[in-house]
This record gives sequence, structure tokens and C-alpha cells, in this order.
Amino acid sequence: MKKKDRQTKQYPRLTHPLVRDSNGTLRRASWDEALRRAADGFRRTQETYGVDSFALLSCARATNEMNYVAQKFTRVVMGTNNVDSCNRTCHAPSVAGLTAAFGSGGGTSSYEEVEHTDLILMWGSNARFAHPIFFHHVLKGIHNGARMYAVDPRRTSTAEWAEGWLGLNVGTDIPLAHAIGREIIHAGLVNRAFVERATSGFEEYAALVEPWTLSAAEQVTGVPAAAIRELAHAYATAERAQLCWTLGITEHHNGTDNVRALINLCLLTGQVGRYGAGVQPLRGQNNVQGGGDMGAIPNRLPGFQDILDPVARGKFERTWDTVIQPRYGMTLTEMFEAMESRELRAVYCIGENPAQSEADSEQAIRRLASLDHLVVQDIFLTKTAEMADVVLPATAAWAETEGTTTNSERRVQRVRAALLPPGEAREDIDILCAMAEQLGHDWKFEDSEAVWNELRALSPDHYGMTYDRLEEHQGLQWPCPDPDILPSTFLHARLWETDPAARGTAAAFGLVEHDPPVDLTDDQYPLRLTTGRRLDSYNTGVQSGSFASPLRRGEYIELCPEDAVAYGVEVGEEVRVSSRRGSVTAPVWVDPALRPGLAFMTMHFPDEVDTNQLTIEANCPIAGTAEFKASAIRIEKLVPAWT
Repeated sequence: MKKKDRQTKQYPRLTHPLVRDSNGTLRRASWDEALRRAADGFRRTQETYGVDSFALLSCARATNEMNYVAQKFTRVVMGTNNVDSCNRTCHAPSVAGLTAAFGSGGGTSSYEEVEHTDLILMWGSNARFAHPIFFHHVLKGIHNGARMYAVDPRRTSTAEWAEGWLGLNVGTDIPLAHAIGREIIHAGLVNRAFVERATSGFEEYAALVEPWTLSAAEQVTGVPAAAIRELAHAYATAERAQLCWTLGITEHHNGTDNVRALINLCLLTGQVGRYGAGVQPLRGQNNVQGGGDMGAIPNRLPGFQDILDPVARGKFERTWDTVIQPRYGMTLTEMFEAMESRELRAVYCIGENPAQSEADSEQAIRRLASLDHLVVQDIFLTKTAEMADVVLPATAAWAETEGTTTNSERRVQRVRAALLPPGEAREDIDILCAMAEQLGHDWKFEDSEAVWNELRALSPDHYGMTYDRLEEHQGLQWPCPDPDILPSTFLHARLWETDPAARGTAAAFGLVEHDPPVDLTDDQYPLRLTTGRRLDSYNTGVQSGSFASPLRRGEYIELCPEDAVAYGVEVGEEVRVSSRRGSVTAPVWVDPALRPGLAFMTMHFPDEVDTNQLTIEANCPIAGTAEFKASAIRIEKLVPAWT
């Protein structure tokens, strides 16, 4: 199909509730009928199969207040900790790695610090396309004299701004990080005072990285030894350095280990806990940080408080007048596995589109179809909503809702309603409270500020953030425990304290080993497919696909010039792309930023080219994130229909 014949699917805005009729079609319904049908299905499922047969998917694009109420609904009304969001799909390894090292799952620096640092290391991040607002801060930093290095299998638009580009083989981040660490140690560039005072596990780490010489790393990563050495010395000798990563690090079967390997470098050099020196996982959605902060994850209550901590749990139980299960719930990954085993029977999906965003999408759709009861609350009739038993129309969080969101630098900011919602669409919190009422809980919140104040009373890190202060200061960063003191822009200054009591728990080196991608290339599947984003589109395209862009060209299988010649294909030619899980057809695009053996696609146009039919559900055992970045594929020329 030629480009001009390919049209992005337009998803209609939901303006009234829908229920599935006896003939299998979705029809318009009143709010009373839709809420009753939804609640009856949840109640019936739990009465038959137990409380853990239910799960809720919360929304990384909705407000903090909505995510707070959603996790409270799950734990209080439904009696389970089975709540998660698309944080699991992208940055759960960042949270797990940062928490393991520092005890806190947020990036350590503010955006402003990137403008005033001396070195910026972008690792697995095409921020110019995926995080363009953050990249403006990067450009200011470069303009102010910062050196930038890019580590990425592709020579991306971001890498074009770098002083040095290290084009590593997909899935070899740990060997590269270990080689950098070994070079820093052997060159005598370790910040010994910081390591001895503020960290633990250095000797074990030094022994772990010892085999990763520059030449050994070059053989595995494909990065020249001289380039590895240059980056090691530049990073270690910079007075202040910012290490930033995105999904090129996290979306691997060992994503948490990848994050730990990068954090090791900042511990080795003392590049953390100071203004301008730190680590930054760049979040792609407006509130993916806030959703986790609000407890819309299976192992933490709001304010990062561990469910297994009886003191923390008791505080919430007294406030909510309930009993919280003293065990972790299912992650998003485990939920889909539980659909397969029929342990999970009912799902309440708010603002997520897992039918198109999950790896191995055909398997994901089959699992969703196996549910006894699926309720979707969204602003569009997504592919997932088309499968639902009940569809509830919600407001758009960024334009039709009051509340707050939290960005990658831990900054909580006010969101204000600018538009009235269309038709019968209702605010997410109102819908959740109405659903709770159907299930016997009389919840009343006067407004979003009332929800926020309940959260503040339970989360010390948010207590100092009143709505008035957030407006006055145009946002505040957590932790902010005191309503009279402005919080620091960066985390972990404690690590530089000389008093052990003030310094607190040491930051631990992560002892992680190289583990290649699960989906190995071979003669049958010789190409390595990695996935990512483009500047003109957003996630599965449900929102961005409705708007024209002069940059948008639809979905392609991108190859380097050498591979295009080897396969005898030209730009625009349709080919079959196959992995061990499925096949799609896509036109070819030739990109000199790629190297031989490496292909690239996005997930932005699943109705046109469903890239996630190709990706593999090989999950990080710690964080549950799938290996979207490393699939083995082959391409085949199509036989013309007239032959």
C-alpha cells in the first residue's frame, strides 16, 4: 500500500456510556445502567473467585488525585493490591534501580541543573524526539559549555549534538558500563573519599568489572576501545555530570540491572547528591512519575510507603477504615499472566490501551478477551475499549480536569480545567466515587483539593505542598515535608555529610552481570529490531493520530543503506517483517543513522503496522518490564499480486 493510501485510524471521543448487548455489540446506555453493570460484574467475579480475581490499571496521563483515588478504590472497595499502570511498561526498572541504590525511586536532579552542568551523558535516550522539552534544557547546557556524549545503537537526532557517540550493540549496556567503571578504577579517577564514606560494595564491584577491559568490551559492544576510554575519563573528571537515560536502558529483560550498572558510575565518581551532578530517568508521559508516587502500583502505598511495613499500613488502615492486605499485589506483567491462567477474571482499565501497548500484542489481545468482565474508562474508544463489557466516558486530564501532576524532576504542578467535557463525559474521580457507591462505599470529595489534602496527610514527602504553595511557586519538588520551607532541587545531599547519622544508609553498588537479549538473532532471523518514538507521534497514536503533522510519514521498517542494498529493497517498498511471534507488512525507509544488522520501528501506528506483534514478552524479573528493545526479525520481499 502506498503512503498516500495509508490513513491513520481516527478514534472517536467518548461522549456517553456504552454497554455490551446480548448480541455482542456495544450500545449507548445511561450512567445508572453502565455503573450498575460494571459494579455487578466486579462483585460477581469476586464473590465467585475471591478478591484477587480483580485488578485495576491506572492512568499515567491522569492527575495525581485520580491515581490516589484509583488505588484507594482498589485497596478499600475491592480489597486487593492488584493495581498498576503503564509505568510497568517503561520506567519500572528505573524506580527499582534507584530505590535499591538510594532508597528513593525518583530522578536525583532538576531540569535546570542540566543547563549548568559540565557534562551530559545521554544513554539509550533520543531525548530530542522522545523528550523535546527536556532537550531544550540540554541545548541550553551545551550552549553554556557542557560537553555531551550519547550512548545509543542508533546515531539519533540527539546523538548529532554530541561531542562523542558510542554506537553500542543492542543489549550490551552492562559490558559498556562495566568497562567504563574498570577504566575509571585503573586510571585512578575514583572519588575515594565519597566511595569510602557514602557507598557499600565497592570491592565486590571492582572485582566484578575487572574482566571488562577496553578490548574485551569492544568485542562485545562494538564500541571502539578509545571511545570507551574517552568517555570514562570525561565523565570521571567532570566537576559536575548528569547521566540521563530512557527506555533504551529500561525496556530490556534485565532493565533493572541496566539501571544499576549506570548508577554504579555515579557512585564511583561522586556524581550525585550535588547541584548539577546526578542521574535522570526521563519519563515520557505527563504523570507516570506521579502515578507511582500516589500508590497506583502493587507494592507501595501513597508516598512510596512499603505495603509490608506494618506501621505505614496501619496509618492508612486507620484513615481509610479498612484492612489492607499485607502482601504485594500483581504487577501489570503478572496480571496478563494471571489472565492466561484464569486467576484474574475482572479488570477495571482506566486510560490505558494494553491491547496495543503490550509486547506480543496478539497474545495480549487473546488474554484480554479471556476475561469474564472488562470495564474501560477513557476519553477515546480505543482498541481495548472496543473489547470491553462496559465503557465509561471520562474527561481529558490535561484540559478538562482540576488537579496536579508530577514530572520527571519530581515537580508537582497544578492542572486546571480549561474546557467543559463533551456530552455526558464525567471526571475520573466522580466516576470512581460513583462506582464505589454502587459497591457500598459512600465517598464524597468536595473537589480535587480535598483529595490532595487527604494524600498530604498520609504522605510526609508531600505534606508541605498545599495547592496555594504549588500555585505560588509554580510547582514544588518532593520531598517537601515542611509547609514553610522550600525543598531542595536535588536529592541525596546527605551522602556528602561527614556525620554518619546525618548521612544515613550507604548507597549500594549493584553487582550485575551481562545477560544478552533473550531473542537471539540467527540465520532465520538475522536482523535486530529495536523500537522507539518519533517526534510527531505519541505512544499508540490514539491521541496524536487525530492531528495532522508535517513530520509524520506513518510507520516504516527502517534499515541502513547497506542492508537495503543487500535485501534489494527501496524506500517505500512494502516488505514482510517477521519475528518468532508474528508478521506484519510495512514499507521500507532507509536511515543512515542505523548500522548493518539493526532495524528500527515505532509503536505509533498499530492499526496500520502493529509493531508489537513482533516484540517479545521477555520480562525483567525485578520490575516486570518487557524487552521491547531487542527482537530478532527477518524481512522478505513481497511477490507482486499480478505475478
